[in-house]
Order: sequence, then C-alpha cells, then structure tokens
Amino acid sequence: MAPEIRGTDIAGPDETLTVLVPSREMADAVAALDPRVRAHLTPDDGPPTGEVAAARVWVPAFGGAQPDEAFLAALPDLRLVQLLSAGAERFTGRLPDGVVLCNARGAHTPSTAEWVLAATLAAQRGLPEFVRAQDAGRWAPGTHRSLVGARVLVVGAGDIARRIGAMMSGFDAELTYVGRTARDGVHGTDELPDLLPSADVVVLIVPVTAETTGMVDAAFLAAMPDGALLVNAARGVVVDTDALVAELTSGRLRAALDVTEPEPLPEGHPLWTAPGLLLTPHVGGAVPQTRARAQETVLAQLRRVLAGEPLTDVVGDY
Repeated sequence: MAPEIRGTDIAGPDETLTVLVPSREMADAVAALDPRVRAHLTPDDGPPTGEVAAARVWVPAFGGAQPDEAFLAALPDLRLVQLLSAGAERFTGRLPDGVVLCNARGAHTPSTAEWVLAATLAAQRGLPEFVRAQDAGRWAPGTHRSLVGARVLVVGAGDIARRIGAMMSGFDAELTYVGRTARDGVHGTDELPDLLPSADVVVLIVPVTAETTGMVDAAFLAAMPDGALLVNAARGVVVDTDALVAELTSGRLRAALDVTEPEPLPEGHPLWTAPGLLLTPHVGGAVPQTRARAQETVLAQLRRVLAGEPLTDVVGDY
C-alpha cells in the first residue's frame, strides 16, 4: 500500500504552486483555483525553461509518450505527476525519487465498464456475425449465447471491476472476482486454475505489472471451457497474443478485445481475421464525459494540495 502523501509534501501553504497542463482549457480551470496557482501549458518543443521549469505538478496529456529523461531533469522542483488515465504503467518506475504518481481512478470507470457490458452482450448474442451478414446483404438467422445467468469471472477487483459487476448483475450473471490476493468476496490469482474451467465469460481488468504481463498464456486459455468468451479491457500485454490467436483459429474460444499487443495492430496481423473475435481500437474510455471527469480529478487533487490534505489515488507497487 502506498504511504499517505499530503498536500504539504507537494507545496507549503505560502508557496506558489506551478502546474504544467496539456490544454488551455485545463490551464484556465487550474489557474482559477487559487491566487497561489500558476498554470502553464506543457512545452512541446523541448524541455521546460524559465517559470515553467519551477513546476511542482505535471499533468501529462491523454495518451502521451512515457516521460522523457531530459524533460524530467529540467523540472528540479517536480513533486507530483497527476495522470488523466487510470493506467499508470508508462510512468511507474520512471520518475525521479521524491516524485509522487497519482492516477485518475474513477474518471474512466463508467465508460470502460459500459464497453465491457456492450462488448460482452454483442459477442454473446452474435451481433458481429449479424452485422457482417447485413453488410453482405444476407439474411442469416442463428442462435447464440446469452449473458443472462452466465458465469462471469472478473479478473481484477478494483473500481472498474466492481462497476462491471454492478452492470452485469442486472442480467442475473453469476459474478466471481479475482484479485492479486484473496480477501472478503475476492479470490486470489492462485485460484485461477480452479475457477477458469467453469467460467462462461472471463473479463480482464487488471493493471499492468510484472505479475499480470503475459498472465493470460496458453495454460490460462486452455483452462477455459470450450466456447467461453475472453473480454480484455485491461492492456494488450496481459494476454499472450500468439496463444489467443491459436485458440481463436481453432474455434474453441471467442474473444472481445479493446486492447491488443502490438497496438495498434499492423496490417496483415492474424487478429484482423481471427474467427470469433470482436475487436475495437482501444476506445473503452472514449466518450465525451471522460475528459470532463478526468479534468475534475485533476482539479480535486489540486484542491487537496492547496489545503494540505492527503492525496488520493497514489500509485504504489501493485
């Protein structure tokens, strides 16, 4: 568990708080918080200089590259990196000592859970096949599976996982959660070999760590029952792509993926034509409300800094 970090660890009560942000809209909102705050746009033409180099807080852009060493070296007073994303794998282990990393837990929760529900329903009811038939001008009735009463194994037990469960509970799905360690209502990952054989649907919503990278390998997939559906809303590196392609090609398993490895998929990659696959281009969080929720996460965190209160969503070692 990450240690408690307070706003006074970022800036003292009488100190100016310089913040680097990715957009003019966010800069205006941040500057309006308090006269102590100075908001600047993150430079895109080289390392920060002048007043910008005094930044104590940096808010990287959505989907930006991992931090550049020269950029970080030009920010000697940096104390907090506040992400707009829930995933933090591009930043963990890459920040200087003394710099706190926080994610935007909750900002992407509703939209990502909604994608999982939509993708699961579409795959279970065969909607991709019906759309292809429509495009070809074919009337192709068929019987497919249902989410109602399905046994759903959610690998991940955080905020998004719980929202997925809440949405699926309306379909009377039998939900089982798996986390890194067992606790009340959550099974440990060491129990997966016993849990996978009875799952109709397996949902992946875990952070990227050394333990989760490649977790869904050939053995994991082989333990899933024939006809089961794998839904990946985590990151592509959680799944062994070659092993998944083999299972899809054989027709034994099905999948719904919002993320892949590699990403984006190159032309000619076997996932493009793999049978039984519903594929979307990493759009789980891509609804208009997500950006507003993420900005509010930043503003709320900065209010805590200014008030000297404990920070939330500090990213520790998973």
